[in-house]
Amino acid sequence: SHIHFGAAYLALDPVHNPGHINTGADFNRGSNFSLERPLKRGSNVSLLLDMSALGSVEPLSSGVVTPRERATQEYLQSASRVLSRQQLRDITLNTQMLHAEFAEIPMNFVDQKELDIPNHGSKNRYKTILPNPHSRVILKTKNSNDLLSSYINANYIRGYLRDERAFIATQGPMINTVNDFWQMVWQEDCPVIIMITKLKEKNEKCVLYWPEKRGIYGRVEVFVNNVKECDHYIIRSLILKQGGQSRKVQHYWYTSWPDHKTPESAGPLLQLVNDVEEDRRGFTSCGPVIVHCSAGIGRTGCFIATTIGCRQLELEGVVDVLGIVCQLRTDRGGMIQTEEQYEFVHHVLSLYESRLPVDHDS
Repeated sequence: SHIHFGAAYLALDPVHNPGHINTGADFNRGSNFSLERPLKRGSNVSLLLDMSALGSVEPLSSGVVTPRERATQEYLQSASRVLSRQQLRDITLNTQMLHAEFAEIPMNFVDQKELDIPNHGSKNRYKTILPNPHSRVILKTKNSNDLLSSYINANYIRGYLRDERAFIATQGPMINTVNDFWQMVWQEDCPVIIMITKLKEKNEKCVLYWPEKRGIYGRVEVFVNNVKECDHYIIRSLILKQGGQSRKVQHYWYTSWPDHKTPESAGPLLQLVNDVEEDRRGFTSCGPVIVHCSAGIGRTGCFIATTIGCRQLELEGVVDVLGIVCQLRTDRGGMIQTEEQYEFVHHVLSLYESRLPVDHDS
């Protein structure tokens, strides 16, 4: 059930320059694409383009389920737009339609009152980006009453066909959460870590949480076995040891995603998705793949949505990007932060589709 990308799929095609994108005047006339779907206009949240604006989001309240919260959950569980291969090609060129569709998806951010964990704020990189309670990762502790030690800003994320715990989406580790991060890697038996941020982009985005050669983080010992530099990312082969056991973990550091933008080319992200799938097949552990950027929602969401979308395209010949993003936001609020990122995911999937064998029915 894994994605099988041939090398030919991965030509580094540039993303269409938005300045030259057809805004879709011919789109509706030329296809059977339906615009009919449940649009719950009361549930949409203003588009947020930078982290500083996130404080303006109206969070979901705890206790009584409000009409707004009910509408959010209904939308996230039901919204869908299944695209044939031709429809994917068409809508990728229709920026206006993609941006309008994105604006309707509820963010599903968490209210701090929903997390009854004293002092958890000290472990959050951004005070308004919190793990949704129902899917958050809970670290195992000796003292069940020590809620703060069990807390990490991370969520299990479902994969293709709602595969439980296919991924973990988390924030970039902070200086006081590095040990927690490695505890999670070990506890969840994770084969791969994907980092999609620089350590600093104007401000700190993530601390350097791995050693040059060997480091001890709490009870987990980490060895760097090998470092391979590729065009757009660096791959570190790690050995983790704890209590007489040892495991292999691959660490991918994708460095070429520009700050507050989307990449100019879709190819490198598709290559990364391919390489990670290859690694997953080669590892005996079947734990979740950990993905993080800085907040753990924007670039992280793009990677996970692309992985799921590629698998759906390969196995079904169709893709439901709207449904995928709704599933991601159910598991962790705010996944895929901006309309540009939503558009970029369509570009990457369109590139993947163009490398698939010709399907005369599409």
